[in-house]
Amino acid sequence: MSEPDFTIGIEEEYLLVDRDSGALAPVPDTMMNMARAELGDSVSPEFLRCQIEIGTPVCKTIGEARDKLRGLRSDIARHAAKHGLAPIAASCHPFANWRDQMHTDKDRYNALSQDLGGVARRMLICGMHVHVGIPDQAMRIDLMNQFTYFLPHLLAISASSPFWQGEDTGLASYRLTVFDNLPRTGLPPHLGSWSDYERSVAALTNLGVIEDATKIWWDLRPSGKFPTLETRICDATPRLDRALTLAALTQATMRMLWRLSRKNNRWRQYDTFLLGENRWRAQRYGTSEGLIDFGAEAIVPFAQLAEEWISIVAQDAEALKSTAEIEVLPDLVAAGTSADHQRKVMAGAIAAGASHDEALRAVVMDLIEDYTRDL
Repeated sequence: MSEPDFTIGIEEEYLLVDRDSGALAPVPDTMMNMARAELGDSVSPEFLRCQIEIGTPVCKTIGEARDKLRGLRSDIARHAAKHGLAPIAASCHPFANWRDQMHTDKDRYNALSQDLGGVARRMLICGMHVHVGIPDQAMRIDLMNQFTYFLPHLLAISASSPFWQGEDTGLASYRLTVFDNLPRTGLPPHLGSWSDYERSVAALTNLGVIEDATKIWWDLRPSGKFPTLETRICDATPRLDRALTLAALTQATMRMLWRLSRKNNRWRQYDTFLLGENRWRAQRYGTSEGLIDFGAEAIVPFAQLAEEWISIVAQDAEALKSTAEIEVLPDLVAAGTSADHQRKVMAGAIAAGASHDEALRAVVMDLIEDYTRDL
C-alpha cells in the first residue's frame, strides 16, 4: 500500500467580543457578508450568533497550513475591528452567561436546537478540529483505533477553558463538561472495520435518528465530508503557534502509526475505560499533573511524555517538514496551558486592586492580545 498523502486542514471556532467591554457580541450580518464575499467557504457562521468558524483549505505541509491559518485569523480580526469587535480563540468566555445567547437562525441550527433541547442552549463553547488525509477507508479505521490513545495528550496541551459564567471551575478544560452532554460524543468506540463503522452509522440514519455521519461528534472520527480522520478533542487555542504544534503532532502521530503498520507493528490499544481516565486527567489538570502510562503502570509527568512523543515521531516530523513545530513542545509544556495563563492574569489583576469582574475583563483583553500575538 502506498503512503497516504497526510494532507492537513484546520478548523477553528472563535468567540466575538466587544473590544472595550470584553462582553460577547453577535456577529453583525454585514461583517459575515463581507467576510464570506472575501473568504468564501473558509468562513461560516456557527451555532451561536456570537461564534464564527474558519477552515483552511487542504494543505500539503504544516508550513502551508501556518500561512493559511495566519491569514484567516488576520482577516477575521480585520473584519471584526470595523465593528468595534475582536475575536478570541478560547473554548469558554470567562464571564458570559449562556442564557443570554441566541442561536443562528439557520435551518441546520434550528433543527439542532429542536433536537437537543436545553442541552443545545448551553453550547457556549468553541473547539479546534484537525483533519489529516487518509484516503484508504480501512486504514482510517485502523489508525482511529490506535490514535485514540493520544487524544488526552492533545486535550491537555490545548486546554483553554478554566472559567464558566464568571467562576473558576477548577478544570483546565470545562468545555468538555458541556460538550459531553450531547449524544454521540466522547472517545470513539473500537471498530473492527470500515464496514462496522458504516453499519453503526446506518443503524441511526435508517431510523431517522441522525441525517448523516456529521451528527457523530466523537473526539476522533472519520470525517462525514472528506477522506480524512478528524480530531475534535482540542480546546480552541488562543495562540497561533500552539495551534500549529497541535496540528503538527496530530499529523506526525498518524504517520508514525501508519509507519508501524508497514512493519506489521501497531500501538498497543487499551480499553476506553482506561483511556477515559487520562481524558479526565487532561480535562481537570491540563499538563500540570501528568498522564497515566498504562504500559509502565505509572503516572508520568507531562514534560517526560512530551520528550518521548517528540522522539517517537521525529522521523515522521522530518518527512512532513514539521520538526520545528513539534520540537517546541517542551517549551509549551513548561510555559503551561492557556488555562494556567488565564488564571495568572486573573490573579495578577486582583493583586493589582481589580475587582472580580474587572479581573475577568482583564482575562478577555489578554485573550484578544493572544489571538493576534503570532500573526
